[in-house]
Amino acid sequence: MQLLVSVRSAAEVGAALGGGADIIDAKEPSRGPLGPVSPATLRAILAQVPPECPFSVALGDLASPEAVITAIASLELAVRPAPTYLKLGFAGLCSPEIVTRILATAVTGAAESGCVAQVVAVAYADFERAGSIAPDLLTAIARAAGAAGVLLDTHTKDGNGLLAWRVRPQLDSWVACARREGLLTALAGALTLENLETVCATEADVIGVRGGACEGGRGGQVSANRVRALRERLDAFGFYSTTDSLGQGRGGETPDGAASPPRDTRAKLLRTNT
Repeated sequence: MQLLVSVRSAAEVGAALGGGADIIDAKEPSRGPLGPVSPATLRAILAQVPPECPFSVALGDLASPEAVITAIASLELAVRPAPTYLKLGFAGLCSPEIVTRILATAVTGAAESGCVAQVVAVAYADFERAGSIAPDLLTAIARAAGAAGVLLDTHTKDGNGLLAWRVRPQLDSWVACARREGLLTALAGALTLENLETVCATEADVIGVRGGACEGGRGGQVSANRVRALRERLDAFGFYSTTDSLGQGRGGETPDGAASPPRDTRAKLLRTNT
């Protein structure tokens, strides 16, 4: 199981990697649940991420195929050995037809951009508040449009996280459905040490955090110690990292001076669609 940590600046990358993040996600939390960082910030973040480390970019909630084309055109992403993911949501959109067109445009645009990025469709557990398409509908749409994966998150960041909107059986069902569609599965939404086990028991491929990795909440600063605590809790549950040591605090000394134990290698491979 992989741990995704969202960073808003290059200064947070070292702490995320040092604490044991498997995927670095570029996102600006002040701009919403999928707030994109500026092109300059994206370049700075990427400069700090090893090529072998999977990387994710939040594109935002996009309302039209034209918006997708503009968003992808603004990116400066090179081909990397590790996967690159583009995440997009659909707040304000309930039409399966429009969402399908937007996703298909994103998949085509990612392929034509030359960066070999994979598209991840974001569903919202609080979809009624977001005015978005229901999560159960999005999995089939994502597969039909050629997306690589789906993420179930929360739209309104008011302290009511994923488990306030979905109980464990519902999460199990959603993950299983997405897997039957051949999709990478990810869960996020105010995940913490206290609720991590419940969410991880669904056996989603990726667990995503921002606030749980920061001192001061999602608007604060990523802390290597907080990321490490999350990673160690996953390992203790038996959900081992699937990423080999990348240096930068893995299996050695972390940026904040604490020792990081070697990773268990008994992990399942990350499921990807190429």
